[in-house]
Amino acid sequence: MRFKSTLENYLFVLPAVTIFSIFYVIPFFWVFRYGLYEWDGIMPTMTFIGMGNFKEIFFQDRIWWYSLWNATYITIIALTLQNALAFLLAWACDRDIRMKNFYRLIFFIPPVLSEVVVGLVWQWILDGHYGLLNGWLIKLGFPNLVNNWLSDPRTALSCVAIVHCWKGFGWGFLIFLAGLQTIPRELYEAARVDGANAWHSFRNITIPLMIPVAVLVGILTVLGTMQAFVLIIAMTGGGPAYHTQVPVLRILASMRGSSRFGYACAQGISFGLILVVISFIQYRFSKKARQV
Repeated sequence: MRFKSTLENYLFVLPAVTIFSIFYVIPFFWVFRYGLYEWDGIMPTMTFIGMGNFKEIFFQDRIWWYSLWNATYITIIALTLQNALAFLLAWACDRDIRMKNFYRLIFFIPPVLSEVVVGLVWQWILDGHYGLLNGWLIKLGFPNLVNNWLSDPRTALSCVAIVHCWKGFGWGFLIFLAGLQTIPRELYEAARVDGANAWHSFRNITIPLMIPVAVLVGILTVLGTMQAFVLIIAMTGGGPAYHTQVPVLRILASMRGSSRFGYACAQGISFGLILVVISFIQYRFSKKARQV
């Protein structure tokens, strides 16, 4: 009976393990294998160079590290601005206000829109010659603020980060709202009876109980933002120069632009390991946060 029970358990998880192995484990080892070769991805001949590609990534490819910094910058903006906006809007919609269901619908529209369409629309808005933003600045009497926003290295990355936050805050809003709705209302009523005002209830009830939800949103934000590239392709294509280049775009450029398939595979493995390390750190942080 014990053997039968164990066999049944393994049979239940076998489909999931099989799918995971086919689409994740096996491709990982093949990509790692290709990363050990100098190969253009077309010709059958491959030159084995060992860890040469990985050494080039970590010690020679400055553009790769620059793209990582760009992704980190966008992620920092998303962790602060995007998640703060998502939490405040979720907190407002969780209260008894008029038309809160309408607001919930409106706030969730940006995430479900096509990233290509959103990128092209914002590219038109931020255009330096006939964009809406410059037109509004001129009409409001601020012609000195007119700029070619996506072509200026000083503003291009920040514009991309802000548009990314506008596009993605709805996911955090939805998760925060679900977390707020799980807080028992009796806690707020008891605090009100004890004489606590709205700020005391928010600080001593809402914030502590929302820490696990905030950690989850933070993990999803980091993993999603670090891998963002469709919106950036639609808005800037990685330019001007490399000022909005991100790791996924860099990998794509190595594969298609430079015909260095093996090097692109090595970049993909390196980037994956970086995300694994970040996920592990956030997981340990979330465990400590839950224990507090």
